[in-house]
Amino acid sequence: MADLADPRLSAWQTYYEIVGSSGGALIGIQFVVITLIAYMRRATPAETVGAFGTPTVMHLAGALFVSAIMSAPWPSLFATSVALGVCGVGGVVYSAIVIRRARRQTGYQPVWQDWLWFAILPLIVYAMLAVGAVLLRGAVPTALFLIAGSAVAMLLIGIHNAWDTVTHLVTTAGEDETDVK
Repeated sequence: MADLADPRLSAWQTYYEIVGSSGGALIGIQFVVITLIAYMRRATPAETVGAFGTPTVMHLAGALFVSAIMSAPWPSLFATSVALGVCGVGGVVYSAIVIRRARRQTGYQPVWQDWLWFAILPLIVYAMLAVGAVLLRGAVPTALFLIAGSAVAMLLIGIHNAWDTVTHLVTTAGEDETDVK
C-alpha cells in the first residue's frame, strides 16, 4: 500500500505524538480530579460547569484532535486543510458559546484572568488554527508552525484552566460559596 502522508508532515510526527498523548492523558486526569472533588463540596451549578469546566476538556480534546488530524495519512494537504479548517472554525464558534455561557452564569464572577484564559486566548488559538488550515494550501512551512503552535497552545490553555479550576475548588471547599468556578 502506498504511503499517502505528505512527507512535509512526517517531520512533525513525534511532536504530535507528544501533544496528542498529553492531551488524552490530561483529559483522563481531569475526570478523576473532578470526580474526587465532587465529594468534597456541594454541587456546582451546571451553567458554571458549562462555562468553565467543559471548555477545559474541550481544549485538551482539541489538542488531541489536531494531533490526530496531523498524524493521519491524508491523501493530500487539501484534505488535511479542510479537516483542520473545520476544527478551527468549530473552535471559534465554541469559544463564542463559552463567552456567552460565562456571561450568563451566576455561580461565579469571572475576573480578567478568567476572561483571558477561558475566552480570549482560546478564541485566538482556534482562529490561528483556521488561518493555518487555509495557509496549508500554499505557504506550507508557515502553516505547519501555526498549526503546531495552536495545538500546543490548546494543551497549555487546558493545563492552565484545569489547574485554575481545581485550585479554586480545593481552596473554596466547605465554604458557603456563591462563586464556584
